[in-house]
Amino acid sequence: MEKTNAMRILERAKAEYNVHTYEGGALSGVAVAQALGEEMGRVYKTLVTVGSPRRYYVFVIPAAAELDLKKAAKAAGEKSVEMIAQRELFPLTGYVHGGCSPLGMKKAFPTFFHTQAQGQTIFVSGGKVGVQIEVSCADLLRLTGGSFADLTR
Repeated sequence: MEKTNAMRILERAKAEYNVHTYEGGALSGVAVAQALGEEMGRVYKTLVTVGSPRRYYVFVIPAAAELDLKKAAKAAGEKSVEMIAQRELFPLTGYVHGGCSPLGMKKAFPTFFHTQAQGQTIFVSGGKVGVQIEVSCADLLRLTGGSFADLTR
């Protein structure tokens, strides 16, 4: 398998990770967990939002959860945030919908992980549709400069 930017970043940092693949294209986070045969609480999705004026934020939450935009805004220190339009994802991050990883975006954005991930090894997109990486949240936090916050409803 060809390595993704996310994998190269993990290797440079000497972080342990495992690659898992699935068939079916850009699936929902819930469908990805089912395709991998993994517990729903270990599979996370990466969401990109925009605040004002054009400040971008990344939120990593459990696949079955919904991002609470008010909690996300509070974590980011903004009055409000909203999801970016799907057409903006690739030009902004270098990733397509269903393959967006918190690692290796074109530019580093403030990144927040839901508190449930603390102390866990989780699955996040490997940077390509059909590829997930299993990695410790501690390593993700270190490599993204991220922090924890309560982010879901």
